[in-house]
Amino acid sequence: MATKPRNIDILLVDDDPGDVELTKEGLQAAKMLVTLHVAEDGEKALKFLRKEAPYTEAAQPDIVLLDLNMPKKSGLDVLREIKADPALRCIPVVILTTSEAETDIVKCYDLGANCYIAKPISFAAFTKVVAMIEEFWFTIVKMPPKKMGRDGHGFL
Repeated sequence: MATKPRNIDILLVDDDPGDVELTKEGLQAAKMLVTLHVAEDGEKALKFLRKEAPYTEAAQPDIVLLDLNMPKKSGLDVLREIKADPALRCIPVVILTTSEAETDIVKCYDLGANCYIAKPISFAAFTKVVAMIEEFWFTIVKMPPKKMGRDGHGFL
């Protein structure tokens, strides 16, 4: 008997509606069950991750796709807070941004980013990158347990 595939929860933190649509289209071609959650700014992303109102019933994402240029709270600030929080730091964070600046790349890795990807310009390249992110993180990489305790250890 075949096992039911696990649903994958992805939090996309991006304020550009066009990039959100491209990401959705890239994920639709996937062979996996994916639920894409979108936060349009850094403050909403952190509320989602911490299950603060209005996100008290939000699923813990398996991965965060994070743009750097965000309103209210920058992607760097969001990354810094995720990686400083024992309950969140095990969630992989993939930076998916337009910046190719070496200073941004170094800063993101210094703050604990798991991967840094510059957004491609063309539609085809962008959707291919999104599909490759999904393929890599959910078929090759071994992920930590989804529900960690507040201290980063044990299960809830």
